[in-house]
Parts: sequence; C-alpha cells; structure tokens
Amino acid sequence: MDATFLKDILELVGKGSLSIDSAMERLIKLPFEDMGFAKVDFHRCIRQGVPEVIYCEGKTLEQITMIAQRLGERHTNVLATRATPAVYEAIKAVIPHSDYNAAGRVIIINPRAIERFGSVAVVTAGTSDIPVAEEAAVTAETLGSNVNRIYDVGVAGIHRLLHKFDELFKADVIVVAAGMEGALAGVVGGLVACPVIGVPTSVGYGASFGGVAALLSMLNSCASGLSVVNIDNGFGAGFQAHLINKTANRRAGLPEAHAQAREEASS
Repeated sequence: MDATFLKDILELVGKGSLSIDSAMERLIKLPFEDMGFAKVDFHRCIRQGVPEVIYCEGKTLEQITMIAQRLGERHTNVLATRATPAVYEAIKAVIPHSDYNAAGRVIIINPRAIERFGSVAVVTAGTSDIPVAEEAAVTAETLGSNVNRIYDVGVAGIHRLLHKFDELFKADVIVVAAGMEGALAGVVGGLVACPVIGVPTSVGYGASFGGVAALLSMLNSCASGLSVVNIDNGFGAGFQAHLINKTANRRAGLPEAHAQAREEASS
C-alpha cells in the first residue's frame, strides 16, 4: 500500500470506473486493518518505504499466516523474523512465493529483486554469532543494501580481521555481532571511519549472562562512532545499517531505494 495505490484509486474515480462509495470502501482500510488480535499497518510503506515486519515469536501459526496473507496481498519483500521451519511451511502453504533463510530465521514473503546500492559489512566474532548476523544481513539486503559478510574474525585470532582491512574500509556502515566479552565491536570501531553498529549476542559461557557482558562491553567502548542495539537484535541492526547506507548514498547521488520499494509494493 503506497502513494501509487492512492493515485490508482483517484484515477479510477476520475475516469468514472470506480464509484465514490467503492473508493471509500478501499480507502477505509488504508491506515490499518483491525483483525482483532492484530492491527496490520498498511500505511507503513508510505511512511517508511518498507512494509510492516512480522515478528513471529509469541504468535500462533494461524495469527502469523493471517497477517502474512494481508500484507502479502499488498506488498512485496515482506519480512517475517524469528521464524521457525514450521512457520515457514505454514506461510508457504498460503503464499507459495516465499523464501526462507534458515540461519537467520527470516522469511521473505513475495520476494522481488530490487536494485541494491552502497555497502553494508556484516561482521561476526565467531561462527556461533552467524544466526544473529544473518538476520541483520538478510534485513539489509531485502531493504536494498549491498551486504558483504565477513564471518569468524574475532579477537581470539585478530589477524583474521586484519586480513579483511580493505573490505572493511570500503563499507559505508558496519554491523558487528559478537558474544562472549563483545570486544570485536570496539576493535572495529577503532579502525574504520564509518558508523559501526554493535550487536551483542547471547553466545558465551555462564558469566556472559546471556549477552549482558557483551552488551555492557560495547556500551562502555571508547571507540568513537560505535552504537549498540539490544542483545541478539540482528533485525534492528540490519534495519539501522540500511538507513545509514541509504542516507550516505543518497547524498552521493546514487539511486534512492525507497522509490524502487514503493514501486514494487504497488505491483
């Protein structure tokens, strides 16, 4: 649901092929649809250029599939996060054109290729951080950013990170997912000139307190330009990285992703 949808309705009314009452019936559900258990936000694509994202944890399969159907009727590249294989099978049963990233637990409903731009680097300290990193990477890619994955380059073998210097320096924004003591985010933040988004993960032994140790370490880092999202919040990091990438490349005169997103959402 976007500006093109509104324009189409107005044109149909203007041509006389759609009555005012019928137009009102369509428009009455423009801001959102109250489904009882959820209020599906169809207006978000107009405000932000991105359809509402379905957070699957805590919802029943029936609730998820009903929300997915409503959003899928109007949008492409709808994200469903924290999705299990069972959720994917349920969505695919009602919306066959859906893809699943098992590592990141992300479903893309009505996937449509879009022109990507800029460079978002997604970095992990270890292999165990990849699920959170993939959630960030798939989110940024689906929204329109080029993503470069640099995995398993933590401080226990810092030479692995140094080997990727050139790739890091080319990035417009970097997401760093790290558990244990979370030191990698500060290290990367101290090396590069672009914004760095730290994602503390819940990976680690007992005293890591489920990611709290990494969170506090990142929050207390002396590296400038480092911001931090919540524990395991790969989606939030990927979304924020895309916004930074979009802003940086819009100023550089590169294509604006939201125009493409809106065009696809209306088709």
